[in-house]
Amino acid sequence: MAAKDKRIWLRWLIVVAASIVFGLLFQRLHIPAGWILAGILASGALALSTGQELTMNKQFFVFVRGFIGILAGVPLVGTPLVELTPYILPALFTTAITLGIGVIGGLLLSRAQRAISSETAILSMLAGGASMMPMLAKELGADYRYVALSQYLRLLIISISLPLITHVLSPQGASSHAVHPPLQAWWVLLIMALIAFFGDRFGRLLHLPAPTVLGPMVCTVIIGKALSIDFTPPYLVQYVAFMAIGWMCGGGLSVAALKLFAAQLPATLIFIAVLICGCAATALPLTSWLDVSYFEAYLATSPGALETVLALSSEGNAGSVVIAFQIIRVICVLLLAGYLPTLIRLILRRRSD
Repeated sequence: MAAKDKRIWLRWLIVVAASIVFGLLFQRLHIPAGWILAGILASGALALSTGQELTMNKQFFVFVRGFIGILAGVPLVGTPLVELTPYILPALFTTAITLGIGVIGGLLLSRAQRAISSETAILSMLAGGASMMPMLAKELGADYRYVALSQYLRLLIISISLPLITHVLSPQGASSHAVHPPLQAWWVLLIMALIAFFGDRFGRLLHLPAPTVLGPMVCTVIIGKALSIDFTPPYLVQYVAFMAIGWMCGGGLSVAALKLFAAQLPATLIFIAVLICGCAATALPLTSWLDVSYFEAYLATSPGALETVLALSSEGNAGSVVIAFQIIRVICVLLLAGYLPTLIRLILRRRSD
């Protein structure tokens, strides 16, 4: 038993060290979701080379994934509800189109490839909340490895294309300014830790869909609004949480899983192209509906890559329409994902009738 424990510790020591090296490198190269990718590469390489799955401590994973829920709730704390109200109807309109493309694409994929379940296919196609999708997939019994690979590919393509496209659309003379997490007091860090650890239990108590994400998110919003606290986790905590998502996805990789993903790569790329074009098309009527520039409308309807969207929005001095649309879409995506099994049963029942 001692020798086995020593091997486990050695494997994790290698994975953590490699993840940090990859993460720092990807951060320097400005690669989107670099810390998640670092975790996937490090743990995936070890799992594939040894032929053994790399499993995380359950309590540790519950703790770190709670911070993903906190990160999802932070924009809601800092955005007054009065700013969201005028954008609710147009945001729901564009979100319905985006999610419709994802659901239809997922159902078509699952019909074409019987090895992929409907839940797995739809979650891999949903735009928004890429860092949360693998956790939701694991909780819903879907293939989280396939979901993670598909979501990262979408995120990578959108993150690379966004700066190129918005460079043409952005107004002249825009200046950028970086936003950093505040230096948190010890008691704020303590509250964050409690939310991260017990948030999913709160979500289960309220019977929330996907309680592992929505539980901490709701706690963050309620407490943050009540106490006027910025719950943005320190960078170090964010990096660990992102790497943990990568470890979960990469640690379960196998040659069979990679072959399945590679076989569906053409269909996945076609879907991503359709999704980007569809969102770009929905941005056109928004310019008249909300009296905003196409630059703002395009960023508001971008199918994912939230960090890149917000950075470009800040750089181009875009209005609150961007953050409002992105927040509303993420909420809708999480709700849809949480009720996905019920939704799929309804669709299949109607089809059989």
